[in-house]
Amino acid sequence: MNFYNNMHPYYCGIDLHARLLYVCIIDNTGLILVHKKIKDDPDALLKLLKPYIGDIVVGVECMHCWYWVADFCKEHTIDFILGHALYMKAIHGGKAKNDKIDSHKIAKLIRGGNFPLAYVYDKDMRATRDLLRRRTKIVRHGADLKAHVANTASQYNLPAHNVNLKNVCDREKMRYYFPDPVVQRSINLNMAILDCYHKELKPLEHYIEQMAKQHNPVHLNILQTINGIGRILALTIIYEIGDINRFSSVQKFASYSRLVKCKAESAGKTYGTQGNKIGNAHLKWAFSEAAVLLLRHNHNANKYLEKLQKRMSKAKALSALAHKLGRCVYFMLKKETVFDEAKFLKS
Repeated sequence: MNFYNNMHPYYCGIDLHARLLYVCIIDNTGLILVHKKIKDDPDALLKLLKPYIGDIVVGVECMHCWYWVADFCKEHTIDFILGHALYMKAIHGGKAKNDKIDSHKIAKLIRGGNFPLAYVYDKDMRATRDLLRRRTKIVRHGADLKAHVANTASQYNLPAHNVNLKNVCDREKMRYYFPDPVVQRSINLNMAILDCYHKELKPLEHYIEQMAKQHNPVHLNILQTINGIGRILALTIIYEIGDINRFSSVQKFASYSRLVKCKAESAGKTYGTQGNKIGNAHLKWAFSEAAVLLLRHNHNANKYLEKLQKRMSKAKALSALAHKLGRCVYFMLKKETVFDEAKFLKS
């Protein structure tokens, strides 16, 4: 975890909400200069910060509406930092808690060098990343709908339908599959939603791919040289990483990707692991999927997995393979080199 240690004459902590923000500005001695609640209005925020521009840093906790504050600060050349929500426990402790107290605590964390930093994602790629995440959520919902169809057939003791609901003709068959009209109406609702998803997803994926070719075409091509990483996984890795150079070491990249577990130790004793949910869940999913897909019709990769299984369970072996893939991707993107399977499996 990195902390912000730069010195400034003034420090601004903002407790950010969807429709309002509480602003606290302190000087380098800790004296409160401004402590005020305002609406989510850039002009109102600029009015408070204008006397200090050039000598102030603004910090907010990472939550869903930080984008506009980051863009505002960039537009007015104000130093901006984003706080890691899971590490900012200091603002949640204490007997009393409110927006006024929280904004003051954030300002003091920045001044004291204890403000845990999160990555401020690049504005140009940010919307595309969010669109890709939205696509992932919709695909998973589609999978839930397909599972509901199969479960409903089992619920009413009907024979397995043995159809692929990705196909339009198979979805049409399911519109007349259940004898009970009420049950069939429920399934038809699923089919209607799946039809809509099928219509929208392909153009959406093509659009995201075209955006990736503008943002980072080299990395897009490099990633797809790995057996098991196709278009969607490559796009996910590119947009979840952003700038690979923000990771100073492969260990930090693996930690961010949730590919390693951190030990909890005290007085020389190990108490298991902790922080397993801290990191990027999308990268964890992408590398786990890539590890499984790498094994498909790949004799050498399966032999390597069997070698790992002599020392650990299959689940742990797959996790180790995903970790190895993550490390490999880090160096591939850093050095901009293509995948070498023989070298990968040999090391």
